[in-house]
Amino acid sequence: MNWITNYVRPRINSIFSRREVPENLWTKCDECGTMLFHRELSDNLNVCTNCGHHMAITPRARFDALFDGGVYNEVDVPEPLADPLHFRDQKKYPDRMKSAQKSTGEKEAMLVAHGEIGRTPIVAACQDFSFMGGSMGMYVGNAIIAAAEKAVELNRPLVLFSAAGGARMQEGILSLMQMPRTTVAVQMLKEAGLPYIVVLTHPTTGGVTASYAMLGDVQIAEPNALICFAGPRVIEQTIREKLPEGFQRAEYLLDHGMLDRVTPRTEMRDELITIIRMLLAMPPAVMGDLPAPEDEAAPEAPAKPKK
Repeated sequence: MNWITNYVRPRINSIFSRREVPENLWTKCDECGTMLFHRELSDNLNVCTNCGHHMAITPRARFDALFDGGVYNEVDVPEPLADPLHFRDQKKYPDRMKSAQKSTGEKEAMLVAHGEIGRTPIVAACQDFSFMGGSMGMYVGNAIIAAAEKAVELNRPLVLFSAAGGARMQEGILSLMQMPRTTVAVQMLKEAGLPYIVVLTHPTTGGVTASYAMLGDVQIAEPNALICFAGPRVIEQTIREKLPEGFQRAEYLLDHGMLDRVTPRTEMRDELITIIRMLLAMPPAVMGDLPAPEDEAAPEAPAKPKK
């Protein structure tokens, strides 16, 4: 009886009362191997708290941290033709789109919104690398044009976060045509006298780098981001030489004059606020959410009573 009471019954209770633990509570850093608790990682904007490695972040998570109070309004983007070339490799292009939409919860590879950062109105566009490698298709071209038109309409600067593997092969020449289209959109901003700031994140490659991602008035990158047209492996195989350490990474490009700043993600918001307000000849932003204190004379201290 003791065996049943002391062993069998607790064993049965432990089996049926066992709680299911979610598998995504911990994330392993790709750089240092540290196991990071999901809330801690999310609060630090998907930056490793141990080594500072910048992991991928979704456009919505980035906008939640970027805009004041996480409040922003999405900009409508015209829908292009669904499958203009009727492209098919291992699976049909529409099937690939449905799979990407299901896995990311987004309808395409770029999100456009407008709101305020540090009480400074802006329009922002952000690419999602998890959506078919952030590839530049007709929708992305339409999104950048919509962002530029909204910026001109509202008389606001445009901040673009790039993350892409290049043009979308399933749209062929129609994808490559987005390079001149987006270049014209950037020119619209310049003619309107509005700042265009590009934040290059890991990775930014291919036709994206050869067009709108390198046309900013200010070029900022996240640490260790890969920024290139052709990747280092392709170049090494072509020239048959070993490339320098850190070649095509953000810090290397900063040293060689292709970037203006390399800024950690956790400091990016304050950096953007400062740069935008400087370009717009606005006074420095007030830290916090209170108005600036007025200059008033300090009240005189009461006289001490005579003994």
